[in-house]
Amino acid sequence: MINNEDFQDELGNNHIATSAQNPVRKDAFDSSDEEKINSIKKDVENILRTLGMDLTDDSIKGTPNRVAKMFVKEIFGGLNPNKKPSSSTFQNNYKYGEMLVEKNITLYSTCEHHLLPIVGRAHVAYISNGTVVGLSKMNRIVDYFAKRPQVQERLTMQIVQELQKVLGTDDVACVIDAKHLCVNSRGIRDIESSTVTSEFGGKFKDEQTRREFLDYIRLDTNF
Repeated sequence: MINNEDFQDELGNNHIATSAQNPVRKDAFDSSDEEKINSIKKDVENILRTLGMDLTDDSIKGTPNRVAKMFVKEIFGGLNPNKKPSSSTFQNNYKYGEMLVEKNITLYSTCEHHLLPIVGRAHVAYISNGTVVGLSKMNRIVDYFAKRPQVQERLTMQIVQELQKVLGTDDVACVIDAKHLCVNSRGIRDIESSTVTSEFGGKFKDEQTRREFLDYIRLDTNF
């Protein structure tokens, strides 16, 4: 565990991940959702009170509870393995053997370094080896892994690894193009820049297959 505060700030400000897996404690789910909400509510109250906010005002008195519920049930709900989407697969009886691409999947996540939004699009593809998955399941997998404090590189890898496991093939690819509000709204405050990450498995490591995928999603990027 790194304890040097300046070094930790340097890692966070430069958005460097230290683990390919989300750093979740073993006892993370010993408490119920309601217990977590009650605890977080008190923490948010303390933050707002410390900032000088008047928690008796009608506009803000419900904010701690709203934020706590949002953290547990919505934007960080993907931390809970019980909320992982079931991914029913089907036999590829019609023998479709070409690339299947689901592009422009809307993505909302949260940067684990500053707890600010990551907003963008995910583009996912696979080549069936005899098994197919419902199109909506691809969106749900993206959404599940996005709903946690994240690093974009890790998120891209997790989406590919999960689909590889579900489909029983290495031939899966994912590209994410997203804006990070920790870059756009603070720090350098560059509102135009976005971050592109990719993960290519199996046949997608071949340049021609990879280029076909990138042409489908009309992303002119040299990988």
